[in-house]
Amino acid sequence: MSNINQSSIENRKSSIVNPLLAWWDAAHADLPWRANHDPYHVWVAEVMLQQTQIATVIPYYERWLARFPTIADLAVASLDEVLKAWEGLGYYSRARHLHSAAQTVMQEQDGRLPTTAAALMKLPGIGRYTAGAIASIAFAEPVPVLDGNVIRVLTRLTDDAQDVTTTAVKNQLWQLAAALVPNDRPGDYNQALMELGQRICLPAKPACSLCPLSPHCLARQRGTQLERPVKPPRQQTPHYDVVAGIIWQNGAQDDTPRFLIAQRPLDGLLGGLWEFPGGKQEAGETLPQALQREIWEELGMEIEVGRFLVSIKHAYTHFRITLHAFYARHIAGQPQHLGVADHAWVALPELNGYAFAVTDRKIITALQEDNMHV
Repeated sequence: MSNINQSSIENRKSSIVNPLLAWWDAAHADLPWRANHDPYHVWVAEVMLQQTQIATVIPYYERWLARFPTIADLAVASLDEVLKAWEGLGYYSRARHLHSAAQTVMQEQDGRLPTTAAALMKLPGIGRYTAGAIASIAFAEPVPVLDGNVIRVLTRLTDDAQDVTTTAVKNQLWQLAAALVPNDRPGDYNQALMELGQRICLPAKPACSLCPLSPHCLARQRGTQLERPVKPPRQQTPHYDVVAGIIWQNGAQDDTPRFLIAQRPLDGLLGGLWEFPGGKQEAGETLPQALQREIWEELGMEIEVGRFLVSIKHAYTHFRITLHAFYARHIAGQPQHLGVADHAWVALPELNGYAFAVTDRKIITALQEDNMHV
């Protein structure tokens, strides 16, 4: 970002802040977390909204507050309860951090969230963006926010041709965002800036004629809106084949068929969620061989792989998988926690009591539709 462009925008701060706040007052969306500025509500909403569509978040937000209406309620809940409430929303580390931070707030802050961005950033899972959002909206601290929507608005305002994924440029954008945030109504201003990016300053089809900042937008003046922000070309996303086993228990004490589920390690991907155990296929392995190896490595068990059940394709942020689920039978060895946090032998109706990732939920659906025979 050239210093000339940044200085030009900063010198016209009032001509940006005033029309943006006027637009906000006239047209901002009516969303449930805007009913009040309760710090806990703001916190939950901002965490849920990270990398997630507003329409998806609303029902989760409402169910979350019904289940955990206060920080104290969240702090005393079990991690399983928290993950179950989050189930399907993705990025499960967010839920774990909310839970951990709530416990910290109860233990060290008398149940009250810190009132400054600097103090908020000391809590688990609260970075600079989330801290700025909470502090400005709930406590009226004049601190900036910088998410993808704000980056797009600022780089178009300044017609910035630099790569926004670099640390140096991000720091410049934080400086610009901080210079523009007003002392009066900083929370409304930050929300207006984010909503402008969500509704008006869109990536592919910006509605420039409706934008309250269009008279000050250098990219619009120069016709470079669609070229901003600048990012490097996307690299090809790797793909992995993954196996999962529906492992039937031998020697059950009743006539109810039970199979094994395992809890993923808390510090890894999808940490704390339950799954049908398995893992990635390695070079030279068949899918059944991969499943047998993974079950031995993670649980110390020998299994006999049976009938194929279903394949599920899923995309994560940085990679894609095809998950292949097979029926299997437990042959020898009691489950050990070599690569898992916990395990349970469960009947099909009991699965609703556990939190699963979306891929395993699809295996459950396939199980319910199948005859469940190895």
